[in-house]
Amino acid sequence: MQFIDIGGVTLHFAHKPSVGGRHIVFINSLGTDFRIWNGVVDAFTGSISTLLYDKRGHGLSDDGATPYSIEDHVDDLVGLVDRLGIREVVLCGLSVGGLVALGFQARRPDMVKGIILCDTAHKIGTADGWNARIATVEKNGVASIADGILKLWFTPAFHDRRGADLAGCRNMLVRQSVAGYAGTCAALRDADYTEVAKGISVPTLCVVGDQDGSTPPDLVRTTADLIPDARFEIIENAGHIPCIEQPAALIELIRDFLAELPSGERHHG
Repeated sequence: MQFIDIGGVTLHFAHKPSVGGRHIVFINSLGTDFRIWNGVVDAFTGSISTLLYDKRGHGLSDDGATPYSIEDHVDDLVGLVDRLGIREVVLCGLSVGGLVALGFQARRPDMVKGIILCDTAHKIGTADGWNARIATVEKNGVASIADGILKLWFTPAFHDRRGADLAGCRNMLVRQSVAGYAGTCAALRDADYTEVAKGISVPTLCVVGDQDGSTPPDLVRTTADLIPDARFEIIENAGHIPCIEQPAALIELIRDFLAELPSGERHHG
């Protein structure tokens, strides 16, 4: 396990450098930790440098001071990549991770060579909706909303056929800290990256599960429409977390996207 202090917040991360390969940074969603990417990252081990981390308030990372803004999460990621000496990145963010990717692009456009936005949008949800969720988890705990969240995360087929995986994902969700979960809900409530999306000038891929209950395909498509020349893809038989439900399909899309990027960084040691 790898840990690092960034601005007084200890972050848990996994960095696997690959000589001469691209650097792709995976940013997890609300209520998860970086293990959601395991089925995807393994496909790139050895050929591409990968960085995963638990954003503050999630997994084994510190909570830090709450509530958060997306910019707090951006601060953490900027600090992490700088400390690791990473100079060029392709960002792959899921849900709130996509907003962190947009914030990072706005902050450090010189570093970002491509963006993969999974099941996310320039603005997610409503203030009333997020405030209600915050109030519920602060009063009754994350477990009180878990069953409803899992219906958004995964398709009915996943619920029917992959009981052990579902139970494990439920454990991951309910074991997140209330402070970290509610703090990130506040960040989502206050985030609007519409103008940032309009200004993106690097290749961008927007991906969504066809049965995503959190950020449905039509919402993700509106974000793709904001971003100049963005590519939009729907993954069949997937909910909000395709990296768990349909990793092979996501891997193929990421591979195609990386192959089409300018190859300037591939020859750097």
